[in-house]
This record gives sequence, C-alpha cells and structure tokens, in this order.
Amino acid sequence: MADYSFDVVSKVDMQEVKNALDQAEREIGTRYDFKNTNCSMELDGEKIELHADDEYRMTALIEVVQSKLIKRGVDLKSFDYGAPEPASKGTVRQTLSVKQGIPTDDAKKISKRIKEEGFKAQAQIQGDQLRVSSKSKDDLQKVIQFLKTNDFDIPLQFVNYR
Repeated sequence: MADYSFDVVSKVDMQEVKNALDQAEREIGTRYDFKNTNCSMELDGEKIELHADDEYRMTALIEVVQSKLIKRGVDLKSFDYGAPEPASKGTVRQTLSVKQGIPTDDAKKISKRIKEEGFKAQAQIQGDQLRVSSKSKDDLQKVIQFLKTNDFDIPLQFVNYR
C-alpha cells in the first residue's frame, strides 16, 4: 500500500458566493444603467436565480455577478448557466447552478490521464472526489503540478496531503 496520498476535490465555498451576490446587489443599486429597473438575484441552496427586465440587462447582470465572483476567488467553471427564459410581465429569468464535487466521468478522465502520463501513483475514485496515492512525495508533487497545468473544465483543489 502507498505511504503518501492527497485528495482531488471540486468544492465551492458557498459563503464566498453569498458575499459576492451581496456585493453585486450593492453595485446594481448604485449603477446608472440599472436605475428604475426590476433586476434582482436570489441564492436558494446551490442555485442562483437572476431576474431582469430584458436580455440586455440580464447580460449586464451576469457580468456584474461574474466580476464579483472572480474578486471573491470563486472559479466561474463551478457554475452551469441555464438558458434565459421568459418570466412574468415580460421579464427574463436565468438560473445558475453551483457544481459541487467531481462527476464520475470527469474523475475517470483525470485518473486515466494520470496513468497515461506514467506517474508512479495510483488514483482511486471515492464518491465525488479522487484519491491519488504513491510511495514518494515527489511523485505526488509532480501529479499536482500536472493537474494544475491541465484544464479539465472543473476547478480542482488538492486537500488532505499526507
């Protein structure tokens, strides 16, 4: 059995998301292009529901939310953007879903890439995370560097390094 290991996870700090939405609401309240409009946002569990008067304001609202999320250190790859849909009284609604955890197919891809690169490390899928283990800490460091330099369409964090 391997002596050292770390876990690859994909988690979003929901408190940071909440703080970013609060900052976005404050900015919307002061911006001239949002004056006298019915633009709003609501965090419900792991979904953000955005309401705007029209498509143009929805685009501007999304840009404000994204800029605040980036400033708070939340990766934009963590969100699934639903299609804008018409709502009551001619308004537009759009839902952003927060993605938590690594989906099984992505975990399989990451594990396969680690094996293809020839690292002396084993990757095991454990629920919504991936455990990488090896007999050498140096090999684990190389795997972390490899994963950081490749884009897997999900944000990755490395925890429980032992």
